[in-house]
Amino acid sequence: MSKEPEQACPIAPVVDIVFSRWTTPILWTLHEHGRQRFVELQRRIGTITPKVLTQRLRQLERDGLVLRTYHPEVPPRVEYEISGLGRSLAPLFASLATWSAENLPKVERARLDYDGEETAPTAPR
Repeated sequence: MSKEPEQACPIAPVVDIVFSRWTTPILWTLHEHGRQRFVELQRRIGTITPKVLTQRLRQLERDGLVLRTYHPEVPPRVEYEISGLGRSLAPLFASLATWSAENLPKVERARLDYDGEETAPTAPR
């Protein structure tokens, strides 16, 4: 009998929530720069489309990681900020940033070595 992925790996649901394609850049940006309007957030992230940013922000708000504040002014103003729950991910992000700085060059080296082996005639793996 096989286990569901979430049961086999207890962090799988967290990985699905936090590390989807645009979630990490959104949370990182809100954590680093504080409360922002939609356009500011989009500008800081760069390559994200308005449609995708809207979808991800809604999902992050639903998950409790982002707070949305509507200001009924003329014109209306909406701001986004990371929630306390979202901020609780800061140590995880800091650890990942440290790991990245220390190990991404090693990963790149391993990829280059592997790719070099792929072009050379060798025994099957």
